[in-house]
Amino acid sequence: MSTFTSSLVNSNSARPGVALVSISRLQSLCETVAPRYAERAKFFPVREGYGAAVATLQAYVDAGAVDVVLAAGSNGAYLREHLNVPVVMVKVNGFDVLNAITLAATTWPGARIGLALHETVSQELADLGPWLNVGLKQCAYRSADEVRLAVDKLAAEGCSVIIGPGMACDLAQQAGMESVFLYSLGAVEEAFERSVELARVSRQKESKRVRLNTIVAHLRDGVAAFDDAGQLEAVNPAMLELLGLGGPQEARLGNALQEAPVGGREHDMAAQVARLVGPLLRETLAHDQPIEERIEQIGGRALIVNCVPIVEHGVRSGSVVTVQDALVAQRIDRSLRTSQRPKHLVARHQLDDLIGGSPALERVRRLARAGAAHDATVLLTGESGTGKELVAQGIHNASRRRGNPFVAFNCAALPEGLIESELFGHEEGAFTGARRGGKPGLFEIAHTGTIFLDEIGEMPAALQSRLLRVLQEREVMKVGSGRATPVDVRVIAATHRDLHALVEQGAFRADLYFRLNLLQIELPSLRERRGDVAPLARRLLSRGALQYGLPDAAQQRVLAFLAPLFEHYAWPGNVRELENLLARAAIYFGDAAADASQDWQAVFPEFGRMTRAAPVKTTPGVADGTIGNISVRATPTRKDVLHALERSGGNRAAASRALGIGRTTLWRLLKD
Repeated sequence: MSTFTSSLVNSNSARPGVALVSISRLQSLCETVAPRYAERAKFFPVREGYGAAVATLQAYVDAGAVDVVLAAGSNGAYLREHLNVPVVMVKVNGFDVLNAITLAATTWPGARIGLALHETVSQELADLGPWLNVGLKQCAYRSADEVRLAVDKLAAEGCSVIIGPGMACDLAQQAGMESVFLYSLGAVEEAFERSVELARVSRQKESKRVRLNTIVAHLRDGVAAFDDAGQLEAVNPAMLELLGLGGPQEARLGNALQEAPVGGREHDMAAQVARLVGPLLRETLAHDQPIEERIEQIGGRALIVNCVPIVEHGVRSGSVVTVQDALVAQRIDRSLRTSQRPKHLVARHQLDDLIGGSPALERVRRLARAGAAHDATVLLTGESGTGKELVAQGIHNASRRRGNPFVAFNCAALPEGLIESELFGHEEGAFTGARRGGKPGLFEIAHTGTIFLDEIGEMPAALQSRLLRVLQEREVMKVGSGRATPVDVRVIAATHRDLHALVEQGAFRADLYFRLNLLQIELPSLRERRGDVAPLARRLLSRGALQYGLPDAAQQRVLAFLAPLFEHYAWPGNVRELENLLARAAIYFGDAAADASQDWQAVFPEFGRMTRAAPVKTTPGVADGTIGNISVRATPTRKDVLHALERSGGNRAAASRALGIGRTTLWRLLKD
């Protein structure tokens, strides 16, 4: 290899590559021009022509070294047909031809001149012959063999000087004729300029294509591109694997198909891909509509498929198909729902948070744990304030759905129209005031978790049928949408009303009731488990002591003060009322300004609503119905009221103050 050739081959590989196919006399012109472009491209001289050149050039192309080939004449035309990279031809212009004719005429005056041109002869030159006073003959050639025939023909017609490409000049000299090389330095420079620029653009396009193919090849989603005729142009290994065609060997074939689906095994693989996704292409073409996020069974696998057209300059040029494993999508969906779940959608309570050891409460725990072991719908019944939501959260946290969303909704809290939107969601523009972009419903938000429907007995009749469909089909349809969305949700409902009676009255759907009443757990009221009230009060008070700044000694005074209520009060509000009463007591007993002059019966009217015969019991720290210097009296009788009225001269306000009760209580005792 010459010093020139070696320096070109070893030049900076970051530059685009140009192969110089130059035989005979074109070689010297290329060697003259190439150094001027050494900073813009690297050059690979090829001394062979035609078939031999193709083999050498293909090796360069496969290695990614050559982006453009520069050649001339029939050699260049042959290379264009056999290579898949651009071939730039050294073009002969009219000035080059006239300059060569002038040179031949002045060098050999009176000689008949023969012109060998590639592909076609020039009629204009034939017409100019008499004006130039030159005997000019022309002959066209298309291949290397025809060059020899053209030279022989021109010699037979009396031509002693041949103008043509390097091969024609060499043949002329071998035959004893003179010759003039047709290609000029300017024509070669122009070809170099076009080759270098085209190589730069081709290198950029190839870099983008390789980058894109590398990205697509590493996608977990399957991607396949088709031309407008439905022929596969590119496919990544993930697509082959998802279609059931995958394996190590097929993955390599997938990479090969990204270049171009050629013959042999690659062709067979392309045919199989086209067969499996062909119906999608035909449907998209027939309806002129893309396919988006459709579930299809392909190759025995559930796949999420998309098929969209490729439009270039307003004209459809093909389609791209993407597929995703539905199971992977479900895992991603669960992960997103878990990581992005708002904090208020977390169940905070456990079944162990149920305080008390009464048989009624033990029965609740036993049934709740049995229900948590399965996904059966649970119906919680009981009076208001008995802890139905706490039990619902405990069931959720004891089930396999723990860690997933827990969504609570009160069916009596909103108007009918808003309940529908909240539970099932809505599409954008479904109604006036609908959220832009739409909104997912609580059933969708609770996907893979639990939804707690409190006060289910208050649900409007029109929505009961929609709820029944969700329970039966496990899918929801947004307001304004025509497509149902599958949901995996465990339903826990609660009510303080008698649903069976509502069904008999026609106020509640019987089929919905039977669907909800699969596992019913009735929560006992506090008066049904009085033995649990004191330990429950102790736990609730200790939990709120820090909030109200209540020391341990004051906690004991509060519990001692309220002890009569624990045993004799009816607790119509159940645990919720107990919690509020304890908070009130913590506030008043934590107030240093509280003294014996405080009207405690007015602050705690619950004492006036206790069972009439219930006395105030003596408890630790309490003697003779007092706590400290604060008087604590049992509920007065009607006789006490009459005596007080007599002492106050019939003044009911004064009598109420004397008895430490409210006027309403006094009036009720008089009526009794």
